[in-house]
Amino acid sequence: MAFLMKTMISNQVKNLGLGGRSEEKKEEGGTSDPAAAQGMTREEYEEYQKQVIEEKMERDAAFTQKKAERACLRVHLREKYRLPKSEMDENQIQMAGDDVDLPEDLRKMVDEDEEEEEDKDSILGQLQNLQNMDLDTIKEKAQATFTEIRQTAEQKCSVM
Repeated sequence: MAFLMKTMISNQVKNLGLGGRSEEKKEEGGTSDPAAAQGMTREEYEEYQKQVIEEKMERDAAFTQKKAERACLRVHLREKYRLPKSEMDENQIQMAGDDVDLPEDLRKMVDEDEEEEEDKDSILGQLQNLQNMDLDTIKEKAQATFTEIRQTAEQKCSVM
């Protein structure tokens, strides 16, 4: 990392013209080695190139993984809402190695949705969802009937 900073600073100083014109002409005409042009030794330059390549591969892998996660989410939503499948999403998932899952936050949301759907699918959920059966009206009618029976009993019974 230090050699990277050194290289950046020395290149800036050379660009300002403080290094002298005669030295620049000698460097330009003398060597065509990219390591010398960067102000590094051959070993440092090779190490730097390896680091650059490794970082690029890591970024590409992370980008491919994110794309596959998004594709996995789209596939999941298409299955949930019974939409047609997309070949492009399936290809992105295969490129990532088929070991792609939903991110944790999205997995929690999907699990919560599934629990809600399971509750709706239960017997009590079906009873509550029936359109012909309004529980509030039935409760009100039962209370009204109970009150009427009580009033009638109070009128007929001398003890109450």
